[in-house]
Amino acid sequence: DLVLTVVQMLRQKGVVDKFVEFYGEGLRSLTLPGRAVISNMAPEYGATLGIFPIDQETINYYQLTGRKKEDVVLIEGYMKEQGFFYDGKQKPVQYSDTLRLDLATIVPSLAGPKRPQDRIPLSDMKNAFEKQTSSSISTQNIEKITNGSVVIASITSCTNTSNPSLMIEAGLLAQK
Repeated sequence: DLVLTVVQMLRQKGVVDKFVEFYGEGLRSLTLPGRAVISNMAPEYGATLGIFPIDQETINYYQLTGRKKEDVVLIEGYMKEQGFFYDGKQKPVQYSDTLRLDLATIVPSLAGPKRPQDRIPLSDMKNAFEKQTSSSISTQNIEKITNGSVVIASITSCTNTSNPSLMIEAGLLAQK
């Protein structure tokens, strides 16, 4: 839901050939695998790259993935000494342009029928489905579809492998 919203916003903004940095209070609620998915979607939103600052979540990830303690301490110390360690207390950075996204506004969504930036909120799915199928599926077949029917579903982004919870969701979906 979040990544589809980000892709849609950044596509509308027009970030082709740009470096996009994500920052702000919302970072604290994003796991490192979640951040990786957003960063890895840079081709979908058109940017050259998407980056997140190094913060405590990054350090936690290094520890969780078995990095040597002395390496983790070195990385954390170096980043803090250089002023690159993000804790939300830094002087605001001057960006050439910014967008704001309130994470509380994120709603359950699906990627559009052709492109991820054509995000469809679940609340609009019935209308979107009827619009898509009105010219290609007979009314008789549509009437067989009931609440909860899965007609076709997929989690297809290559970025899913960077987030274990998305891999589990894809497996559960495949079982249906």
